[in-house]
Amino acid sequence: MTQQSILVCGGGIAGMATALGLKKANFAVQLLAPAYTPWGLASHQYHPRVYALSATSRAFLERLGVWSLMRAERITAVEGMELYGDGDGFMQLDAWQNAQSDLTWIVESGEMERVLHQALQVYNVPWKTDLFVRLSPKGVVTASGAELPADLIIGADGARSQVRAAAHINHDCKPYGYSGVVAHLDASLPHQHVAYQWFTGDAVLALLPMPDTDQGPQVSMVWSVKQDQADAFMAMDEAAQAQHIQSYISALSQYRLGTLSLRSQPFAFPLTLERSDMIAPKVALVGDAAHRVHPLAGQGLNLGLADVEELIRVLVDKPSYQSVGELRVLERYRRVRSEPILAMRWVTHGLHQLFALPGAPAALIRNVGMNIVDKLPFVKRHLIAGAAGKTSGLF
Repeated sequence: MTQQSILVCGGGIAGMATALGLKKANFAVQLLAPAYTPWGLASHQYHPRVYALSATSRAFLERLGVWSLMRAERITAVEGMELYGDGDGFMQLDAWQNAQSDLTWIVESGEMERVLHQALQVYNVPWKTDLFVRLSPKGVVTASGAELPADLIIGADGARSQVRAAAHINHDCKPYGYSGVVAHLDASLPHQHVAYQWFTGDAVLALLPMPDTDQGPQVSMVWSVKQDQADAFMAMDEAAQAQHIQSYISALSQYRLGTLSLRSQPFAFPLTLERSDMIAPKVALVGDAAHRVHPLAGQGLNLGLADVEELIRVLVDKPSYQSVGELRVLERYRRVRSEPILAMRWVTHGLHQLFALPGAPAALIRNVGMNIVDKLPFVKRHLIAGAAGKTSGLF
């Protein structure tokens, strides 16, 4: 085992995946984060945040040895997608159109965290229960005053990364003026393993298939809406929120899944477009600490896991005479990740801007465009490959 030490700051999915991958690659690694707290959900309860994992992300989790640890009954395969414009625009994608069985898989954040934490324990990865405060010449200093030496510090500590700030890594943040409202809903009609998305001009509504419950079909809602509308919804009492879902959201979804009913407590988070320079001497960022994109394509976590996989590959392949924290090594990581991140930023930001444009001419263009794409099999195959993470396509 190499004697060069790596410290991962952050105990979320990106941080745990990074620490586990580095350990399996025989690096001396430890993780710095608050103590892991399992959700302890009952069989009919689900974590409020879910992700659409691409085939590439699934393959990475399989190589980490954690995909098979997740409970199959809590994973939902997405076999197709239906997208609706704010006029008569429509596009349908099915996995079979690209000779695939599934497009993506909907997985709870808490389920991924559970199995990653379990694997870290099996591999005996040290977990320092503390908080990052600042960088030091030898490594980092924690809230308890401990100094943890490290040849490389990896910031996997989220969008408000303290590691990024301490390393003075350039970071740009553009607020969209929108919030993402998420909640699980009961549906009166089965989702049939299809994900649905409506572009309404001033909002984007996505309904993602989830495991059926004792109440029947279930979907996860991601409603990207202007900040004032999100604030007004979140300020409602529980009864008013339930009524809003049943009337307004059901109508917004054109009753494609029948009447929708609020199943879980809703949460809201601000939508931002963020980028950073990703590296500094002895420091590398992954996941939300490095970048954030609009959630309409559901690619945030997939981009983050790709960061993790590429950083590990660069560190494994580096010449033996170079340090893991050497800037020349980290520049290889940034260079390889720059194109796919930029492509996803361009696609998601461009789509948001296109569907936010007011006026009849813009609406005509975007809806006609969707209908044209729906009739072009070769374009649809590219989009389906993008959903699998095999290209920098739309999803």
